[in-house]
Amino acid sequence: MKLLLLFSLIGVYLSYTEGVVVCYYSSWAVYRSGKGKFEVEDIDPTLCTHMIYAFAGLKNSGEIMVFDPYNDLCKDWGMCGYNRFTALREINPNAQTLLGVGGWNEGSTKYSQMAADPSKRKLFVDSSLALLKEHKFTGLDMDWEYPTQRGGSAEDFTNYVTLLTELKEALHAEGMILSAAVSAGKPTIDAAYDVPAVTEQLDLINLMTYDLHGSWEDYTHHQSCLYAHPEDTGDTLYLNVDFAVNYWLEKGAPKDKLVMGIPLYGRTWSLDNKDETGFYAPASQPGQAGPWTEEAGYMGYSEICYDQTMHEWTIVHDPAMNEPYAYYLPKSRLWVSYEDADSVTIKAQYAKDKGLAGCMVWSIETDDFSNICGAGVYPFLKAINRIF
Repeated sequence: MKLLLLFSLIGVYLSYTEGVVVCYYSSWAVYRSGKGKFEVEDIDPTLCTHMIYAFAGLKNSGEIMVFDPYNDLCKDWGMCGYNRFTALREINPNAQTLLGVGGWNEGSTKYSQMAADPSKRKLFVDSSLALLKEHKFTGLDMDWEYPTQRGGSAEDFTNYVTLLTELKEALHAEGMILSAAVSAGKPTIDAAYDVPAVTEQLDLINLMTYDLHGSWEDYTHHQSCLYAHPEDTGDTLYLNVDFAVNYWLEKGAPKDKLVMGIPLYGRTWSLDNKDETGFYAPASQPGQAGPWTEEAGYMGYSEICYDQTMHEWTIVHDPAMNEPYAYYLPKSRLWVSYEDADSVTIKAQYAKDKGLAGCMVWSIETDDFSNICGAGVYPFLKAINRIF
């Protein structure tokens, strides 16, 4: 039996030789209105080697928690989200379907307490394994944001490794895989991760190379710039994809496990002055929420491109940068940094040239999945697939 499980895992690793494409799915997108509504069946599993259902959570006891039983489960006339998601492997049997646990809104405190307590860790590992097996997931994605941060403790630096070690042992014994979403910010990397020890336990490392800038700052910038802007100084020089990738590699992450994140959404601001519209333009307020994602300071790519078909935005390709930005002054002086097909292709080629495992996207339902903008369905995911 152990040999069969070993061969199964070897088969998974061999399937990565052309590169992985990891697709996070925000399960709450099913509740969005209009053209933003996204069902599990809208996922094209032929465009992803790994699909991650976001998110499960954590009870105070340490047991894994189903966040939205009505959406995620079948009981009580629920929508069977978990089972429908893992059934996507019937279309692409080579794809992996993982359950993500954690996320930004979960914070860190419960995870810190669980990782510090052997009995809570065991409950988490055992309950996670049972949930995965019940719904035919093929692995777990650990999205603790972040060890030692946001209510965590200094001991998380060591306890996180212990947790991952116990998860890996339990999952691999069942032929399942373990991945984790990790920070791209230098201060968090230094505080949170014993990189060699952490990466030894993981099959894939999903590097969140986005949200490097946003409306929490009072100036405009690109949230996922591949390289630094010419005007970047001081600690801002660390806030780019190239730095984050190289820093993880320098600290000991293996190239063949590191998966570089590409956002399928933009970060938005409301400009303070309509005459200042470039990088570092004063902008003390977030941009207004998109019609479907309904979050100030954020717009999915499908919202951005659809609005650009409806209104005359000014789209700018700064010669010093690979990524575009755009603004629409009549609409609350809205300014957005985002990706286009060219910048996504450049990023994917960068990851391939660096010898990385592949690319990851957050998140699949904000690509133009229904071709409302006229460039075909899933233009960004298809651009990544062309490279890998």
